[in-house]
Amino acid sequence: MASIRDLKKDINFLASEIVTEAYVRKMIFEKIKEDDFKKVVTDAINFRDELIAKVNHPDGKADPKKIKAFFRNLRSEMNKKFGELVETVNNLK
Repeated sequence: MASIRDLKKDINFLASEIVTEAYVRKMIFEKIKEDDFKKVVTDAINFRDELIAKVNHPDGKADPKKIKAFFRNLRSEMNKKFGELVETVNNLK
């Protein structure tokens, strides 16, 4: 299993990439609505904070199988939500 430190680095990297991409698109496409832009950036930051909180306090600390399943589910949730956020950023115009 990957370390918790690496998982936190992945979470921070993905969130920062989404925020950076949103800012770049905002500079390139000046017609992007400010509300849409702020919503994407806020969603990315809030989701990052939620994931870090979950990583810091996993469920079932005593049972290794529960811990492994918890982190597997967390990683799949992370991939799904960050994928949705990337699609949202790509649709900003």
